[in-house]
Amino acid sequence: MGALMTTRHTAMAADEDAQYLTFMLGGEMFAIGILGIKEIIEYGSLTVVPMMPAFVRGVINLRGAVVPVVDLSARFGRANSPITRRSCVIIIEASTEDSRPQDIGLLVDTVSAVQEIPAAQIEPPPSFGARIRADFIGGMAKVEGKFVIVLEVDKVLSIDEMSSLAESAQAPTLDLDPR
Repeated sequence: MGALMTTRHTAMAADEDAQYLTFMLGGEMFAIGILGIKEIIEYGSLTVVPMMPAFVRGVINLRGAVVPVVDLSARFGRANSPITRRSCVIIIEASTEDSRPQDIGLLVDTVSAVQEIPAAQIEPPPSFGARIRADFIGGMAKVEGKFVIVLEVDKVLSIDEMSSLAESAQAPTLDLDPR
């Protein structure tokens, strides 16, 4: 599978059309803006890291750099994604709170296409009924007669939030039952 190379830029103005990478996850179509995507790679072997949150499947070696791989399905509170021959890892450049760049891999079921979606076709996120956290949704786009969930990648991949979840997973639990 080939790689899609782009550079990280600030968000485009709301009245402009933007390009999005669409992908499938648990039978649903999602989209993320291509400006933060560095590349797409085939799913390969991961090194499991103990005491990480369940949504961190492990790490990969990407040209000498250690890149954590987040299972988006598990990040959304669902079951882990099954690994198939079409499973892919989308490499995203995220920022820490102190603006340091950090590459993160997103495990998805399959990558669909890069599509230009006019801003006028993206509706605000629904206030109820979504099966993922509302702050993860940037909007709902209508593409070819179907709704596509446009993700707010900075919220989904909040490194600081994921770090605090990892720390809480490592914290020893206290047995307060006096029996």
